[in-house]
Amino acid sequence: MTRALLIVDVQNDFTEGGALAVAGGDAVAAAVSALLAARADEYDVIIASRDWHDPDGDNGGHFAAEPDYVDSWPVHCVAGTAGAEYDPLFVADAVTHHVRKGQGKPAYSMFEGVSDDGESVAGILTAHGVLTADVVGIATDHCVRATASDAIAHGVHVRILTGLVAGVDVDTSAAALAELAHAGAELIEDAQS
Repeated sequence: MTRALLIVDVQNDFTEGGALAVAGGDAVAAAVSALLAARADEYDVIIASRDWHDPDGDNGGHFAAEPDYVDSWPVHCVAGTAGAEYDPLFVADAVTHHVRKGQGKPAYSMFEGVSDDGESVAGILTAHGVLTADVVGIATDHCVRATASDAIAHGVHVRILTGLVAGVDVDTSAAALAELAHAGAELIEDAQS
């Protein structure tokens, strides 16, 4: 069975000190690095996504001076800035595909992005015959939720490693995990389960 690891948005602007910091973001970055150091060889494909927003304009209404934190947000993860880079605690050496999303428009799921050579995530998974994927990253209630939902829709069996995700809000994160479980995702503490 071909397996993938989908690492969602482990970036400086989403970890402690960032423009849209999520509590526990640095811990997720370190935990993902530990998983990769110990078990990267168990995955045939390792895809990491990054928000990569245009420096000019509002990126299709995604950026707002007075954000509602539902459909609009403060400026974050602008292409080429430190905020858009991976968190320094995330060691990305084992990543096989880097994906950028949100270039000039709102994007939550890594399936909305493309790799450095223009491949879609769906195309990468199909090309490698991926049947199951572990999903980790930030934020549980936004981009992790959207990515896992799209992976399920793509026909992949999804496992959310609940010890390697961090969300914006406890209640909305719990609701996101419940929604994903209802859709068929398996919720497990870590990849050893």
